[in-house]
Amino acid sequence: MQPNTLLDAILDEAGISHAGLAAHVNQAGRTRGLALRYEHTAVARWLKGQRPRGQVPDLICEVLASRLHRPVTLDDIGLGVQGSDTAGPLGSAGTSLSGFVERATALWRSDEQQRPHILGAPAVTGTPAVMPVWEWENPPEDVDVSRGGRHRVSMSDIDMLRSARAHYEQMYRKAGGVATRSRIVGFLNAETAPLLRGSYTDATGRQLHRATGGLVAIAGICAYDSDAHGLAQRYFHQALRLAKASGDQGLGAYVIGLLVNQALFMREFRQAVAFAEAALRAAGRHITPALASDLFAMQAKAYAHLGDGSSALSCIRRAEQAAERIRRGYEPDETGYVQPGLVNVQVAEALLSLGDLAAAGEHATAAVDTPAHDRGRVHRLAMLSQIELRRGDADKAVATAVQMAEQARGMESQRLRDRLRAVREHLVRNGCSGTAEAAELIDGALRVPL
Repeated sequence: MQPNTLLDAILDEAGISHAGLAAHVNQAGRTRGLALRYEHTAVARWLKGQRPRGQVPDLICEVLASRLHRPVTLDDIGLGVQGSDTAGPLGSAGTSLSGFVERATALWRSDEQQRPHILGAPAVTGTPAVMPVWEWENPPEDVDVSRGGRHRVSMSDIDMLRSARAHYEQMYRKAGGVATRSRIVGFLNAETAPLLRGSYTDATGRQLHRATGGLVAIAGICAYDSDAHGLAQRYFHQALRLAKASGDQGLGAYVIGLLVNQALFMREFRQAVAFAEAALRAAGRHITPALASDLFAMQAKAYAHLGDGSSALSCIRRAEQAAERIRRGYEPDETGYVQPGLVNVQVAEALLSLGDLAAAGEHATAAVDTPAHDRGRVHRLAMLSQIELRRGDADKAVATAVQMAEQARGMESQRLRDRLRAVREHLVRNGCSGTAEAAELIDGALRVPL
């Protein structure tokens, strides 16, 4: 039995205790001629996943609808066909936008409460992984996203969400996803969830869903960086559904780019290629040069891992051509991560997989010689060190590894730790002079628990 997180979340929203719900259900039952004698212990069992008998699920909906001044369905309380599993895929099929909002906000609450079944949920593969992308790309569209709620959402609320996205993105770049994740999830619960349940017109609602989608994507990035891959995937799927509700195809393509990156990490290379193609195809003219360059570069990495050299080189050319068209100031906030040098390091990784060490070294050196934010610089130095070792430049590799270890100080990131461990392993295996110093620096960085 899975905990009923949807019922838990809606009780919290309604401000009703376990004993209070039991008493109200008993009272509602009496109006239907039922002699019910529920107590708080029964509600506790429902929250653990036990299904109430007979008409009780409908009575719970009736009580909560009266309390919240809006319709409440069985799906909203985790007792419908969809069930209560907020750890499952969050596609739009069979779920209304309001139903999606309830499931999404319930997941945020479970994440903040560190529920094990949410934090430890595995990433889905196959059809459940593909469906959210297919649903984003295909009809039906959301005709009207307006909503009636207690709090009227204003443009200042939406500006706050945009500012929060920028704030947490910078925090992630400087401190890592492990340190940032609890902060952004707390913000989603305290500030964002009430706005999604608020009152807004269709026009305001589309801007609200777009701003929320950008914020939820950062939450997914932080979960990915914390090694919570199932949770990260669910945040990305949420962001994709929010992008669809906003009508912003460019935002959707950006989110699919995040799914492509995760697919590469999970070694789902064919899926990475297919997702990138879907983003490029569906976004069409709405895709910006920065995002196009990153999608092509990631495709190149996937093809290289699949051993398809000609397709990888073709994608490298397209990535470089798109990168030349990037115009700062004409890109949305989300693609700010595509900084000068990013395509170089992506291409270097693809060329390394293809065995072209000379060209990989040129691209990695160019990436390191280009200014980047703290996190990006660690990745660039790690890639250059790896290539230098493969080329037999041991002394250079050690010096680069020392720079990388020093740059990584203060960051809490499982992904960066993976890079540090990989570089250390390569250095120690090589056994070159100076290895001890670099290995000691890396060990010092890894010794501090996250």
